[in-house]
Amino acid sequence: MTCAELLIRLLRDTYDVDTVFGIPGVHTIELYRGLEGGNGHDHQGSGIRHVTPRHEQGAGFMADGYARTTGKPGVCFIITGPGMTNIATAMGQALADSVPMLVISSVNRRDTLGRGQGRLHELPGQRELMAGVSRFSHTLLDPNGLGEVLARAFAVFDGARPGPVHIEIPIDLFDAPVSEPVSTRRTALAKAAPAPAALEQALDWLVDAKRPLVLLGGGCVDAPDAARRLVENLDAPTVTTINAKGLLGRDHPLDLGANASLPAVRELAHEADVVLAIGTELGETDYDVVFDDSFTLDGRLIRIDLDPEQLARNQHADLALVADAASSLEALAAGCDQRLGGEQLSRDGRKRTHDALSALALADDPAFRPYVPLFDTLHESLPGAILVGDSCATTYAANHLVSQDAPRRFFNASTGYGTLGYGLPAAMGASLGQPDLPVVALVGDGGVMFTLTELACAVEERLPVIVLLWHNQGYEEIRRFMDNAGVTRLGVDIQAPDFQTLAAGFGCAATRVGNPAGLARAIAHRPEDGPMLIEIDATAWNAAVA
Repeated sequence: MTCAELLIRLLRDTYDVDTVFGIPGVHTIELYRGLEGGNGHDHQGSGIRHVTPRHEQGAGFMADGYARTTGKPGVCFIITGPGMTNIATAMGQALADSVPMLVISSVNRRDTLGRGQGRLHELPGQRELMAGVSRFSHTLLDPNGLGEVLARAFAVFDGARPGPVHIEIPIDLFDAPVSEPVSTRRTALAKAAPAPAALEQALDWLVDAKRPLVLLGGGCVDAPDAARRLVENLDAPTVTTINAKGLLGRDHPLDLGANASLPAVRELAHEADVVLAIGTELGETDYDVVFDDSFTLDGRLIRIDLDPEQLARNQHADLALVADAASSLEALAAGCDQRLGGEQLSRDGRKRTHDALSALALADDPAFRPYVPLFDTLHESLPGAILVGDSCATTYAANHLVSQDAPRRFFNASTGYGTLGYGLPAAMGASLGQPDLPVVALVGDGGVMFTLTELACAVEERLPVIVLLWHNQGYEEIRRFMDNAGVTRLGVDIQAPDFQTLAAGFGCAATRVGNPAGLARAIAHRPEDGPMLIEIDATAWNAAVA
């Protein structure tokens, strides 16, 4: 057995990997020896489906979308040098949002590493470079160490704050013989539970609070029932961040949504005497998208996070627990049940939530009003759909307006790293991960040009993704920032191609709409075995819904 063959075997049999994303190169062909039968829908040969994007950045974004919808790490096979620099942006986005991603790359022969000989794809210090966008980066120097380093990677995914892990394998090791591993069993990791004394202290504060507030982040997505039980027991208004959307269910009476940057929700935060923050960084892109540093927590702050370093960032905690978010939610909900005897506290939580949302009046806000019929149409036409957003106007509005039935059905690139080009390939990964759910990519005419070539892959893989393209003739958000700053517009009014012609060239169904009725008709006539690009003329739409 070779090192490459063992890698495929371990990924498939030990770690339940069923999909990999990658573009073959001369340095990685040995990896493909073990992937026979992995093209398209015929992947019974190896048991692993190989998806071929058109750019390594697309591979990383697809792996990201796959991971967010399934909870399993997205896996990529990437070539040395340019392949790794191409995927680095996607790894940066995954790192910012704590998304599990395994990047297996080649690297030059062991006897040439660090010598600067001008070898094909040679990138001096490739491991050091990728360490900056990964939880760890490892160079495999002994093929018999492969099992151990893979176990380390999945230990990060299963038991620590997740993110990308990079393993590079010298090209002379792919076909190197390896010994049969002593064991191929996956290490069973127990999630870190909250310390009992600290848990009791937290419960004391929460039960005795008069105006509690709960902040739930993306780390909580695996415990929706416990989260709902806890906030209902506490009668606590709850901010669910962008990555936590759907955690409480659609339109829950205690859900303030991802609106912590808006005045009425900030007032609740300021007035709260006890704040519970679980699985959230308390970072700028969730709590201060207006960038004025006015999100303040003056009450006692209880923080729970798997990463002890994160507990010391952004906001000072009065009580900090290093623990898994889902386990903590279960423990807190059970503790409340026991203390309250099955009853729920009544502290005007639902009224305070309703009043705050009424004060925001998001549907009547001129900045959001045009998008209300858009998301109403999507919900009516595609109930339960996964919405995957690029950094674009529709995504920014969706962050505030959209409510989802369940977690893992709304995510985008506007948080954290904030890259462009994410929406289309990440939606494709989501469709691969959840083929029974409709998937919509929210993209703009600017950002989609970063990764538009992935339409070819979507057609090839017959993915029924709706690409909802908001066409507003350029980089609208940056235009607005320039205008507000008194800077003459430059580089933001960009030339757009004919998207209908481009889509047709890829073999992708396409249409152009300008009102909600047209959007509903387009969705009703979408193909079931391939993508569809629906281009929304922003000017016509705004006029139609005014």
